Amino acid sequence: MFRWKFAGALALLLAAGFAAGTVGCGGDDDDDGAQPMPATTATAVASPSPTATPALQAEAKPVLPAKVRDKDGQEVTVSDVSRIVVLNGDLTEVVYALGLGENVVGVDTSATYPPEAQAKPKIGYQRSLNAEGILSLQPTVIIGSEVAGPPAVIEQIKGAGVPVVLFEAVSSLDDVGRKIENVAAALGVPNRGKLLAERTQQEIDEARALAAKATTKPRVVFLYLRGSTTQVIAGKGSGGDALITAAGGIDAGAEAGIVGSKPLTPEALVAAAPDVILVLTAGLQSVGGVDGLLKIPGVGQTPAGQQRRVVDFDDQYLLGFGPRAGQALEELVRALHPELRG
Repeated sequence: MFRWKFAGALALLLAAGFAAGTVGCGGDDDDDGAQPMPATTATAVASPSPTATPALQAEAKPVLPAKVRDKDGQEVTVSDVSRIVVLNGDLTEVVYALGLGENVVGVDTSATYPPEAQAKPKIGYQRSLNAEGILSLQPTVIIGSEVAGPPAVIEQIKGAGVPVVLFEAVSSLDDVGRKIENVAAALGVPNRGKLLAERTQQEIDEARALAAKATTKPRVVFLYLRGSTTQVIAGKGSGGDALITAAGGIDAGAEAGIVGSKPLTPEALVAAAPDVILVLTAGLQSVGGVDGLLKIPGVGQTPAGQQRRVVDFDDQYLLGFGPRAGQALEELVRALHPELRG
C-alpha cells in the first residue's frame, strides 16, 4: 500500500509581498508605520520602459469595500473581513493560504487543513448547516460554495443582513485558479489571489509535465467508501477522473461507462479491471484498511486487489482542488508510475 501525505506551508510565495507593504488599502488607517527605504549611492538604475508592467505585489491588508458576483450573478458588497465564517473545508484552506486565517471565526467539520483551522469553532457539516450557530459567531462575511446548505439556512443568514458570497463548486484542475481568485476578490486581496493562483498553476503544470514522462499507463478505479453503508465506484465527472487522467492513468470507471458514481458491485469492479485502486484515507480506514478492502466482494479478483496496489490520499488534499492541487497531483503521478519515484 502507498500512503502519501503532505503538510507543507502554503503562503511562502506571499511573504515578499506582505513584507513590502507597498500596496495601498482602503480605510482610515492607511499609515501602517512603514518607513521609507534608505537612500543608496553610486548605484546605476536603468529607467523603466514607459510600457513596462509593474510587478504584481500582494496587498499588505485587505482593500475594502470589495464588490463581487456570486454563483447566481448577484453583486455582493463586502465591507468588513474581520470575522470570516467559511462554509466549506476546501475554501477554508484557500482563506488561510491567502493569509487571512486569523480572521476566521468559524468553519465546517470538513475543514481539516491547515491544522490551525481545526481549532476554530465548528458550524456543522457544509451540507447541513444551522443558521443560529453561524450567526452566534457574529460574522462580518460568510464565504462558501454552492454545495453549502440547506438553501433555507442560507436565506435565513442573508435575511439577517450578513454578506454571503457563494461560488460555484470546483472539481477540475482547470478551475483551481479561478476558485482562488474568486475568494481573494471577495475578501479584498485580489493581488494575493493572483499570485497564489499563478504559483498553484505552475505546480499543476509541473506535475502534468512529470506525468508526460511516464512509460506506464495504469488503469485506475476511484472508490468512495464510508464503512459498509456507502461503497461506490466513481466515473466520469466525479473529480477523481480529472486527477487520474492528469496523472497519466486511465480512469477505469469512466471507461467502463460509469458517469458520476454507482453502487459498488463485483460486476462493476470486474468490468473496470483496475491495476490500481484509489481511495480516500478516511474511507480506507472505515473498511479496515487494505485487508478490509480486499474483503469487499470483487476487489480481490481485480489485478489491483491481487497485487495489493491501493493508493490512499487525505480527502481534502486529493479533492480540495485548491492551493495544494499541484502537489497532490505530483504525488499521485509518482504513486501511479513506479518509474518516476526516483
